Amino acid sequence: MDRCGALFLCLCLLMSQSRTEEASQEILRWMKKMEMAARSRSLTSFAELIHGLESRLLNASFGGHNLTLRTHTIQTLAFKLGCNFTGLSLRSAALQQAPQAQVPLAMQFPAELTHDACRVRPRELTLICIYFSNTRFFQKDINSSVLNNYVLGAQLSHGQVSNLREPVNISFWHNQSLEDYTVTCVFWKEGASKHHWGAWSTEGCRTEQPSPSQVLCRCNHLTYFAVLMQLSQAPVPAELLAPLTYISLVGCSISIVASLLTVLLHLLARKPSDSLTCIHVNLHASVLLLNVAFLLSPVLAVPPVPESACVALAATLHYGLLSSFTWMAIEGFNLYLLLGRVYNIYIRRYVLKLCALGWGVPAFLVLLLLAVKSSVYGPYRIPLSDSQGNSTGFQSTSICWVRNAWVHGVLVMGSGGLTSLFNLVVLAWALRVLHRLRAQKKALGPRACWDTVTVLGLTVLLGTTWILAFFSFGVFLLPQLFLFTTFNSLYGFFLFLWFCSQRRRSEAEMEAFSSSQLVQYGL
Repeated sequence: MDRCGALFLCLCLLMSQSRTEEASQEILRWMKKMEMAARSRSLTSFAELIHGLESRLLNASFGGHNLTLRTHTIQTLAFKLGCNFTGLSLRSAALQQAPQAQVPLAMQFPAELTHDACRVRPRELTLICIYFSNTRFFQKDINSSVLNNYVLGAQLSHGQVSNLREPVNISFWHNQSLEDYTVTCVFWKEGASKHHWGAWSTEGCRTEQPSPSQVLCRCNHLTYFAVLMQLSQAPVPAELLAPLTYISLVGCSISIVASLLTVLLHLLARKPSDSLTCIHVNLHASVLLLNVAFLLSPVLAVPPVPESACVALAATLHYGLLSSFTWMAIEGFNLYLLLGRVYNIYIRRYVLKLCALGWGVPAFLVLLLLAVKSSVYGPYRIPLSDSQGNSTGFQSTSICWVRNAWVHGVLVMGSGGLTSLFNLVVLAWALRVLHRLRAQKKALGPRACWDTVTVLGLTVLLGTTWILAFFSFGVFLLPQLFLFTTFNSLYGFFLFLWFCSQRRRSEAEMEAFSSSQLVQYGL
């Protein structure tokens, strides 16, 4: 009897292994069929192929507690679960690192996973996991790409799993930082598209980023999961980096010389200056600081320069930009006072109050940011795209700048937008006043030419060219890059020309006044 029992046991084991091998081979054949269909873009429905794979895995008979199969782009796992299930964690080692998976990933299933199925009738359950290392079976998002081209799916036998109180955790990693991307955890929702067998959706999934290179998806159901990533900003074409750098270098150098010369001329002038001249000189000083910090920022953003030096320079660059915007707004306000309040423009300690505003407020904001969270400043990567417009996001150049998206949106784009909007309104109003005055005097000829120069000078003075920063998208990106770089790198030089023209005009008016006085006295 003992020999017969042992023989019977061996026979059962052989039959079990045979059934497992047969089921494994059938599943592998189906997986290879799926890969061929994806490569040849067969008319076979992707939904039928994936559902067929799911069905074969759920009904597969295998010995032991799990079954693992893989082909070149697909890997499958099946687990036997009981009602005493306490949770399951899968890491890259358990996935045997599928051929195209070059980075780690993980899935964590909560103990709650089997509660609903076991509540009706205790039974043995099967959990299947499917990993795709390409996205050919799923619809591509035209505005985003799938992180690592990886899609992870899971399904439990005996019904759907949804509305979990404790979520399923899916972790994706990348070998590069994802700080330049907006990442979103999504799942595949069948029937959500008219042109495909489904579409990506964010319902029931929460996105977290524990580290710059990791994305953690917390979802309350089982299905196919992925991470969609989209560049947070439009990438700069790599072939344009050299000419844009050259324009910036030449333009900022010219502006530095012009602004420095203006400040020195003002300091060496013997006659007392009025409030208008003081405002112009303070604007020149802020632009000088901005240009110097900007030229140094790429140099200090790369090793072996300490990151603390880059943080300090980034804060200085931000301070120079904020003070420049503030003094541009002050120029607009002062222009309003000159044209709108001709008979009552005296304000006690006017210049001192403007200096407190123009230099003090930006300093307070930057120091507050440094005190609260100094990491908002530091090396900032600018993504580049190749000649075909494809951007991996990992070819980049770096400068010392603001790294926090919220701070950049509010204290860079927001302050620049408000300043440009305010000064555009002042400019339109000033042109209307100027036109009315000229119409009353009926000035033509050379005077009209001088008015044209005045309008151009006011446009530069009020910094309205900075509004080009809001056109860095779509078909506007290429011309915007060159126009913005050219006009704003030469901003200090344009201010210098305006300063010289105003000084020359003032001297000409003084000479004309002196000549008229001599004529009155008969000299």
